[in-house]
Amino acid sequence: MAHPNFNDLAAFAMVARERSFTKAGAKLGVSQSALSQTIKGLEERLKLRLLTRTTRSVAPTEAGLRLLETVGPRFEEIEAEIAALGELRGKAAGTIRITAGEHPAISVLQPALKRFLPDHPDIKVEIIVDYGLVDIVAAGYDAGVRMGEQVAKDMIAVRIGPEMRMAVVGSPAYFERHGVPATPQDLTAHNCIATRMPTHGGLFPWGLEKDGHEIKVRSDGQLVFNNLAMRLNSALDGLGLAYMPEDHAMPHVRDGRLVRVLEDWCAPFPGYHLYYPSRRHSSSALSVLIDALRYRD
Repeated sequence: MAHPNFNDLAAFAMVARERSFTKAGAKLGVSQSALSQTIKGLEERLKLRLLTRTTRSVAPTEAGLRLLETVGPRFEEIEAEIAALGELRGKAAGTIRITAGEHPAISVLQPALKRFLPDHPDIKVEIIVDYGLVDIVAAGYDAGVRMGEQVAKDMIAVRIGPEMRMAVVGSPAYFERHGVPATPQDLTAHNCIATRMPTHGGLFPWGLEKDGHEIKVRSDGQLVFNNLAMRLNSALDGLGLAYMPEDHAMPHVRDGRLVRVLEDWCAPFPGYHLYYPSRRHSSSALSVLIDALRYRD
């Protein structure tokens, strides 16, 4: 059997990870048709079907999945080591891929990158906004950002933000029509804007706590979204009550466009952490970014 070259294997690994010839081609800098021919040639030499193709998706076959599990981590290690060679020039270099929710991406990562990137011209950062609890190793990310309690035990977690609080808010017009809830139980009579969680498919419960007493409110209303901006805009439009990070709501509370309720039921909780696999050697680029992101009281 003729041995495949490393370029063929790298191309296969990228397509299998991205589940798309278009996305993989964009990352590799080659056309979709050229990439398709490369994979076809690899399959012919191996005499195995590696990818199942439909008009809408690409997925590895059993043989393809086995090959990906074998060669994928090797290419990631090679990429990390090549990036680490930047240390020999006295500069950190390479691309860092991070998955994060919408709120930490905007409130924590973007402000930090504004300060960080001008001093590190050889570092590239790719941030993918995703509400799901992504397997960062399988998805090819270098790190992820989530709440502290959501980080898996086998990950190294670094705190990158202060404690947080949530806020329940609605517009003055909404409260004129529906009244103001005095207790969490009153929320059952209100039009609560819900959030769909992609990982489990259920609706995100509103976690309220006072004097050690915790209540999970199952939001029930006319609207369900999977992003922060639409929840906020709908609350501003008077369509219901929204449950969102305090820092995102307060500018609108201060200018009178929103009214905050049940504030004494919104206790502080641990904020965002950046996490990465403990078993993978982190690149010099990731190391310097972690140091820049690390929260210092």
